[in-house]
Amino acid sequence: MAEPLVTRRLVYHLGGYDPVAPQAAYQRFVRELRRFTATWSVMATASAPIIEADVASWHVAASGPNWRAEIEYRLMRWDDVIEAAGRQPMWRRVPSALFAFLDFVAAGALWGYFRTNWRYAGFFLYPFVLFGLLAALAGGAGTLVTRTTESPIIGLCAGLAALVLLMRWPAERLFLPLLFDDWIFSRDYIRRRDAVLDPRLDRIARALAASVRDGEADEIVVIGHSLGAVLAVDCLARALRLDPGLGKTGPRVSLLSVGSSLLKIGLHRRATRFRNAVEHVASAPQIFWAEYQALTDVMNFYKSNPVADMGLRVPGRPVVRVERIRRMVDPARYRRIRRNFFKIHCQFVNGNDRRAAYDYFMLLCGPLSVERQVRYADGAVSAIGADGALRESAADVPHVLGNPVEMSR
Repeated sequence: MAEPLVTRRLVYHLGGYDPVAPQAAYQRFVRELRRFTATWSVMATASAPIIEADVASWHVAASGPNWRAEIEYRLMRWDDVIEAAGRQPMWRRVPSALFAFLDFVAAGALWGYFRTNWRYAGFFLYPFVLFGLLAALAGGAGTLVTRTTESPIIGLCAGLAALVLLMRWPAERLFLPLLFDDWIFSRDYIRRRDAVLDPRLDRIARALAASVRDGEADEIVVIGHSLGAVLAVDCLARALRLDPGLGKTGPRVSLLSVGSSLLKIGLHRRATRFRNAVEHVASAPQIFWAEYQALTDVMNFYKSNPVADMGLRVPGRPVVRVERIRRMVDPARYRRIRRNFFKIHCQFVNGNDRRAAYDYFMLLCGPLSVERQVRYADGAVSAIGADGALRESAADVPHVLGNPVEMSR
C-alpha cells in the first residue's frame, strides 16, 4: 500500500551557534526558499514571521501541479544567548576559551576527534592555533618596542595593545571571537550552566509533546544543524521523558541532524547527561532519525556514526547519509564558497541550485515524508518531475534497501 503524501508538516528547527536575529533568519529563509522554487519548478510562499521569546514562526505553502503541502516552521531562538556571550569583554573571553580548550583536551575529546574525523580535530585546533600566532605577533611587537625604548613596561603595554588590535582585526574577520564563544558555550553546556537555555528547551519539549498529542500535522520534523543538532537531540529526549509513547500514535516524528556537532559534545568524557539523551532518542524506534554529513564540511563528522562512536549500543541508529556539497550548488558558486568553511557548512540549511539527494527545503516542504526521502537513493530527484509534479510511480516505489552510506558515495 502506498504511503500517504504529507499535506501538513510541523517543523522545529534548531540552528547552530550563529548570532542571527530571527528577522534576519526569516529573510535568509525566504531568499533560499526562492532558490528552492527555481530548482524544483515548484511554488512556495512564506507568511510574515511571528517573533516570540522562545520561537520565531511562520507558515509556508508549497505546491506542485498535483500536490500541496502546508508547513508550520518554528525556529527555536537562542540568538539572545549567543549575543549575550558576544558582549562579554575579550579579557574574560580569552581565558575562558583557553580553559575550555584545556578541558576538552583533558577530557579526551581531542583524541576522539582525531580518531573519528581528523578534519574536525583541525577545526577544533584552528582558533587556538590562530590565537597563538596572534599572541606571538603581539609579543614580537612588544619585544621590539622594549628594545627600542629600553623600557619593559612600555614594551608590555605595546604588546598588549597590539594583541587588542589583532583581536579586533584580523581575528574577527577570521571568526576567532565567535569560535571562542562556541567552545566556551560547549563546555558550559556539558556542565549544565546555562540558566536561559535549559528552561527554554523544557518549554520547547512541552510544546513538541503537545503538538504530537494534538495530531493536527501529518508529520513532525525536528531538525538540528551544527551545534543545534545537540539541542535537537536534547529537546527530543526531554519530550520523550514527558511522553514515553511520543510518536507511537498520531503524526510521524522524525529527527534530522545535519552537518551535526553531536560528537563534539558526545566525545567529552564528562558529557554523560548528553550521551544519555542520545541513547534515549536512539532507543525510541518510533522516532525516525537520519544524519546527513559531507566531506567538504570540516565542521561535521564525515563518515561517522554518532551513536556508535559514543560507545552506545543501539544498532542501526541513526540512518547515516553522506552527501556531496558539490552536487547541490552551481559550479561557479561552489568555486566561490569551497574555501569558506562557514558557507559550506551552511549549505545544509540553504537552498540548492541543483536537484540533489539532500535538499533542506524539499525535506521540509515537499510532499514525501522525510523517511521516504532519506531512504530513496536520490532523495526526491526521481519522484519530482521537471515541471514540479509528483510522478505517479513515486507513490508506489518502495523504500530503498541497503546501507545508505554506501549508496551515497
